[in-house]
Amino acid sequence: MKTSHLSDHLDYLKLEYIQREHRAVAEAASRESWSHGDYLDRLVEGEVLERRQRALERRLRLARFPYRKTLEQYQWTWPRKINQMEIKQLFRLEFLESHSNVVFVGPVGLGKTHRAVALGQAACEAGHDVLFVPAVTMINDLVAAQTQQRLKKQLRKYAEVGVLILDEVGYLPIDKTGADLMFQVLAARYEKASTILTTNRAYKHWPEIFNNDAALTAALLDRLVHHVSTIVIEGRSYRTREQIAEP
Repeated sequence: MKTSHLSDHLDYLKLEYIQREHRAVAEAASRESWSHGDYLDRLVEGEVLERRQRALERRLRLARFPYRKTLEQYQWTWPRKINQMEIKQLFRLEFLESHSNVVFVGPVGLGKTHRAVALGQAACEAGHDVLFVPAVTMINDLVAAQTQQRLKKQLRKYAEVGVLILDEVGYLPIDKTGADLMFQVLAARYEKASTILTTNRAYKHWPEIFNNDAALTAALLDRLVHHVSTIVIEGRSYRTREQIAEP
């Protein structure tokens, strides 16, 4: 095949790595006496790896993480109480296979969001679609969509993503409309997809978050905690450790 035709065909097939590297790989094959099969294998492997990397970068971009974090970056020695083994077990991602949920509970400044982001990033690397969003931001988005007659479409955005990370539930009160919308999201995801959630409030205090509506809170928690790993973290804020004197 003429080189110009080969280039056109590779462009048509969108084989960017092979288009860019086939000559260099051919020279290496000639020098090292590769078989035709080895030559083809190197080209296809390079194409696959590059496509996987592009797909990963796309998933990480669409996840809208506030930052990139890994579990290795976490300061395990700071919280007074944390189950390190239970958290490391989560990074095997078996909870995604069973469509179970994960809830990180603890005061501010103890790395709940860090762990949620790291877990979401691990899910992205394993090929899952992830969306990170502060709980109040999601609710405001859904309220605006409801006003603009496009609620169904926006609900699908949060209900159908492979892994939804809801950050900072409980930091601000949520009215009945917001609670109803959050319930719709969690109900749609129930036993179909995993939700990772961070909160500063124990479950028994959740009615206070949702305008003291005990019935709605119970229904919402029923969908969330039926299949859940609850990680409780205790201690003082890592960010203010130097400003807070020891008692």
